[in-house]
Amino acid sequence: MARYDRAITVFSPDGHLFQVEYALEAVNKGTTAIAIRGKDILVLGVERKSVAKLQDNRTVRKIAKLDDKITLAFAGLTADARVLINRARIEAQSYRLTVEDAPSVEHMAKYIAGIQQKYTQSGGVRPFGISTLIVGFDHNEPKLFSTDPSGTYAEWKALAVGRNSKQVKEFLETNYKAEAVESQDAAVKLAVKSLLEVVEASKNIEVAIVRNNQPLTFLKDEELEALVKTIEEEKEKEKQEAESNK
Repeated sequence: MARYDRAITVFSPDGHLFQVEYALEAVNKGTTAIAIRGKDILVLGVERKSVAKLQDNRTVRKIAKLDDKITLAFAGLTADARVLINRARIEAQSYRLTVEDAPSVEHMAKYIAGIQQKYTQSGGVRPFGISTLIVGFDHNEPKLFSTDPSGTYAEWKALAVGRNSKQVKEFLETNYKAEAVESQDAAVKLAVKSLLEVVEASKNIEVAIVRNNQPLTFLKDEELEALVKTIEEEKEKEKQEAESNK
């Protein structure tokens, strides 16, 4: 294997591009990020990275706006994300100047995936070590797309990336139903519940809400604490009912 993981453009005999697989491992070591598509809402949730005692935590963001109507969350290397986000913002502005209309969510997902794929096929570069979750509204319909270091993009109803994403995905596969995201509050609650599968406390969670034709909003710490308390009380109640039915 050692001969084939030195150059990004060289396939191993069994068809692997090891540098791309290493980039996916970098994503899996990053803090968890999730996205949920509701009936008329999109919810992004991320695990807050622990910061140094003297560091201003406002400078550490895992959720960023690409355009007025498109927002991105990521898992992986923050420095790589900054470069990719800046390029995506320039593309969004360029699209508006050229077409005189806002770019679609799928267009931005294709663009970001295109850059990521290009960096798997060129000598002297390395892949971007991030996976992205891109959300927004196209023709008043909520859309959720993902991209990964290989340059693949896809549309989803709900998805988790980053550390412990497998556990969160399993939770979402079990609990994501049309009625579970029928209302905006229910969609937000499902996002927080899924993050609590791998995150210990509300102080380690950040949640952003995207509504149609409205500015991006973040849940305040007090709102998150109240929601987490409600979820924990419901879990305790379900546990007691299950024990009493034995």
